[in-house]
Amino acid sequence: MAEPERTRLTARGAATRARILDAAVELMSVKGATATTLDDVRAASGTSKSQLYHHFPDKDALVQEVIGRRAQDLLAWHEGQLKRLNSMRGLERWRDAVVQHNALHNGAYGCPLGSLASELSDRNERARTELAAHFATWEGLIADGLERMRAAGKLRPDADPRRLAVGLMGALQGGYLLAQTKQDVTPMKIALDMALEGIRAFQT
Repeated sequence: MAEPERTRLTARGAATRARILDAAVELMSVKGATATTLDDVRAASGTSKSQLYHHFPDKDALVQEVIGRRAQDLLAWHEGQLKRLNSMRGLERWRDAVVQHNALHNGAYGCPLGSLASELSDRNERARTELAAHFATWEGLIADGLERMRAAGKLRPDADPRRLAVGLMGALQGGYLLAQTKQDVTPMKIALDMALEGIRAFQT
């Protein structure tokens, strides 16, 4: 089987590809994936059409790469916050970090993955499938922490970490949306606080 194209790139080619992807991530974060055109990306990255199409044969290919990049960055950040989660205090610290991080833009732009999911899931099956997998990974990080809490006796045996993680994710995504529309992170904090209250109900 042939190696992926990107593994055979020269240093110059890799730099060009990275520049194109960086520009696409930034543009799609602000304008959305649908409104961002390949010409926009080409102009922002300072590349020619031949360079752009050499690395990304069409817009769908570029969108998939943007999803992967945004998921990688987002999940790495949350993993750093959640990998040692084993207490309610740990959940509260994660909530505070999420709210503070979103407050950097006053809630603007919404969730990096949620915004793409809202825009693409009904029109791009490949994108929907990939986004669903990334959300499952994200929920898994939360569920694993809740499972550690249950195993340590900090949650009752009847607590279901997977269901609680889905509820917390729902509160988080709703909080992102409300914060985005109001340009204020207060609704996000309220939504997460209420979700944490639901988890506290299972404390021993």
